Amino acid sequence: MADWSPTDYLRYTDERSRPFGELVARVRRRPASILDLGCGPGHLTAVLRRRWPGASVVGLDTSAAMIERARATDPHGTYLLGDVRDHATGRSGAGDADLVISNAAFQWVPDHRDLLPLLADRARHAFAFSVPGNHDAPSHALLREVAARPPFADVVGPVERRATADPAQYLDDLARPGWHVDAWETTYVHVLDGDDPVLAWISATGAQPVLHALDDHDREHGSDLRTRFDAQYGAALRAAYPRRPYGTPLEFRRVFVVATRGV
Repeated sequence: MADWSPTDYLRYTDERSRPFGELVARVRRRPASILDLGCGPGHLTAVLRRRWPGASVVGLDTSAAMIERARATDPHGTYLLGDVRDHATGRSGAGDADLVISNAAFQWVPDHRDLLPLLADRARHAFAFSVPGNHDAPSHALLREVAARPPFADVVGPVERRATADPAQYLDDLARPGWHVDAWETTYVHVLDGDDPVLAWISATGAQPVLHALDDHDREHGSDLRTRFDAQYGAALRAAYPRRPYGTPLEFRRVFVVATRGV
């Protein structure tokens, strides 16, 4: 898949950042060192520093574009290009930290649940993460439906249903002697502005593999599949998420986990 666009991702930065603030608020012990897995453009580092002034923070992400943006906007921070799977086995170069934290990244990691105990072991005090729980919401169901239509299906193939687990399942994954696990979920109702805001929202995140495949095909063949896809998908999203006088409401379910040692 082509790289991410930090600019597109940050368009709704307040809405995307809110779950991270609520996750951080449930970490009870004060860390001296923090590792942010899937740190993106580094925009949430400020949240960590406000919560724990003086803590050293390292961000890790697989996207070169995101790491470049993070280093440019936060030159005093430490940002590394690396993979969550490598960190789980101690090969990322980031080292262990008092707090290992992640916001909306693990849904992109195949079989991420198998990695969770290993990632927790790399945290001296706490392991905390949030993931989207909206894989069956209209935004994602319609993505799979439209992508399965001709001529798009021949280009993008089957669209993976990137399912995350429920809070109770993550509790089972991480509950073991010496650990306390706090797991919960929240459904936000974001009010988005602008034209086709749900299309803009998901085009910067969940729809990326589909859109990159279409863009690559258009560049190679001189076609206009991306434009046609956006038109059909955008129309379906407008019907599923009608605009109101105050904006376009988007329901978004999030799942949260904080696993703490020795509590």
